[in-house]
Amino acid sequence: MKEKIAILMGGRSLEREVSLKSGHRVSKALREKGYPIVQLDINENLVNNLKEEKPDAVYIALHGKYGEDGTVQELLEIMNLPYTGPGVYASSIGFDKALSKEIFQLADIPTAPFFALSSGAFKEMGASGVLGKVIKKLGLPLIVKPAKQGSALGIKYVEKAEDITEALLGALSYDQKVIIEKYIKGTEVAVSILEENGKPKALPIVEIVPKKEFFDFESMYTMGETDYFVPARLSEEQTKEIQNLALKVHEALRCRDVSRVDMIIDKKTNQPYVLELNTGPGMTETSLLPMAAEAAGIDFANLVEKLVQVALARKIEG
Repeated sequence: MKEKIAILMGGRSLEREVSLKSGHRVSKALREKGYPIVQLDINENLVNNLKEEKPDAVYIALHGKYGEDGTVQELLEIMNLPYTGPGVYASSIGFDKALSKEIFQLADIPTAPFFALSSGAFKEMGASGVLGKVIKKLGLPLIVKPAKQGSALGIKYVEKAEDITEALLGALSYDQKVIIEKYIKGTEVAVSILEENGKPKALPIVEIVPKKEFFDFESMYTMGETDYFVPARLSEEQTKEIQNLALKVHEALRCRDVSRVDMIIDKKTNQPYVLELNTGPGMTETSLLPMAAEAAGIDFANLVEKLVQVALARKIEG
């Protein structure tokens, strides 16, 4: 009989519904592969439920706060339960876009110019008085987004200087820190990394063409709102450059098993810029990791099993 897998899903983050979709799809795949499973929604009974169920490994299908920020990963480490995806360090750093971008800069990884400001800077230091300088240094248009939030929630495209305050207030309603980033017009791409025998490998690049100005929550999860090209419509040379850049990001943030690196290729210069690292890629019908895996000849059920098997190997090794 195959090992028992607990699928963590739902939770109380703003991405609960997306997590449930990922979790149910993963559960179906594991059942098809013959694994006994238990679905666990995240609440105050999680530890007791895990103790009672005694899974051999945990599949983390959580998105957003507590699921991708290292919180549940730390808890599972304490309980000595192997789990899918990157560990505590990569999760906590990757979830903080501002901190990630600082690391990108230190590692000579190109990322869009930005400033990060906390709610404390506005409340206690009068940071609103420097917004004019921020605009002058970065130029318009800008992207304003919460530092710690997934699924493109809270992102605003700012064309006019007078609109930045409203965009900041919106972003601060999602997190205590915001990123003000230079808007780069170009082609959005996502590179998923899947490790084989401990060695990271870049999957085919997904090119994202939203029908709106940029890839927001609605574009991400609504069928028909975005066109995808897999592999991306890039030259062989540029494909290799972007995949190598994604591998560099994966290694710089000490990821393991799987990750997804989101980039934009400047329309004028063809320079790729890393936007963020996602340590808990979605597994819904419109998610990018499954698209890339399928293009590499890995169907959804086999992708899920690969991730589970890597986690189970850590239990054997331990």
